[in-house]
Amino acid sequence: MSETAIRSAVAADAEAICAIYNPYVASTTISFEEAPVAAAEMAQRIADVGDAGLPWLVAERDGTVIGYAYATRWRARPAYRHAVESTVYLDPAASGQGLGASLYRELLKQLQAGGLHTVIAGIAQPNERSVALHERLGFQKVAHFAQVGRKFDRWVDVAYWQLMLPGSPA
Repeated sequence: MSETAIRSAVAADAEAICAIYNPYVASTTISFEEAPVAAAEMAQRIADVGDAGLPWLVAERDGTVIGYAYATRWRARPAYRHAVESTVYLDPAASGQGLGASLYRELLKQLQAGGLHTVIAGIAQPNERSVALHERLGFQKVAHFAQVGRKFDRWVDVAYWQLMLPGSPA
């Protein structure tokens, strides 16, 4: 198997990120978006995350982006500045190889280095693989909201997991 590299995302990765993300949009309730995201919009999202001083990472193998992870501010008001929401997506062909955990560990490392205190992950339910990944990394379930999303003519629950980053200010 080839070596996988994790690096910061750039605008030129937007098309590859869309190729990973848009099938989730089109055929699952993992994402609550209902229309495919264009590369230009994805490039803007990458820029917005960077402008907020947060990491957006990609995993690359043989020059091909096969997964990504990033963080966004949890809420807009200043008192929330130490909390972020995390996201990770993989090309389905790359799942089950530990890539999600590798991406997440690097994301968490960068968030911790950036002085963040807590990471929150919202997971549409059911999604056993995502729940298992988060719990393996130390996240704990903190909330479950019933029927807060509607996609494909059905209601979808969302649960939240939280991780306190070690060494962050008390």
